[in-house]
Amino acid sequence: MPGIVSIAIDGPAGAGKSTVAKGVASILGYRYIDTGAMYRAVTLAALLRNVDINDPQALYQLANSTKIDIIECNGENIRVMLNGQDVTEEIRSPSVTENVSNVSKAPGVRQILVDAQREMARGQSVVMEGRDIGTVVLKDAEYKFFLLASAQERARRRALDFEKMGFPVNIEKLTEDIEKRDYTDSNREVNPLRPAVDARVIDCTGMTAREVINHIVNTVTEVRY
Repeated sequence: MPGIVSIAIDGPAGAGKSTVAKGVASILGYRYIDTGAMYRAVTLAALLRNVDINDPQALYQLANSTKIDIIECNGENIRVMLNGQDVTEEIRSPSVTENVSNVSKAPGVRQILVDAQREMARGQSVVMEGRDIGTVVLKDAEYKFFLLASAQERARRRALDFEKMGFPVNIEKLTEDIEKRDYTDSNREVNPLRPAVDARVIDCTGMTAREVINHIVNTVTEVRY
């Protein structure tokens, strides 16, 4: 495919966006950009500095003074740097997961990170995933996808991730937390979570990550990998 192509992949927490976006980017040879990691990095910074996560102005000042770098390792993996320190694992902790929605709904934080995300995508083909990529960050993306899955399925996937990292798991609480995050993300005043009007919606509850990846790649290229 000639020229620069942008692929936006949005969806709620635990829908499999990261795994799918990484796979699509790897197959197509595009840059993978995980915008959620950036919000998680700001959240981690707020927790480390005891910044009130319910104070939008304090969060804006924090985000404005925080340097976040997303470094590609091998095309499918990234390292997240917070003020020069590798925090790739730390931003996936339960405490960050529980607080990131409050941080990400702060208007000032969103504006700073949206500007940074657009700059990261400039001049190259990208697969960018998050919650407002197709509606806000890359409104002119050539391809937009919105992934859905039941709260129970997303909690099951998140539980597996936490178990791999050695964190204790309460599946009922995970399901409740995901439902609460869905509500917060969908009802925030700035850039709420919703499919773009021209997005292709994929319910991946009963699909494997590979099936979703192949579906998106086939849609974009019309060639089966």
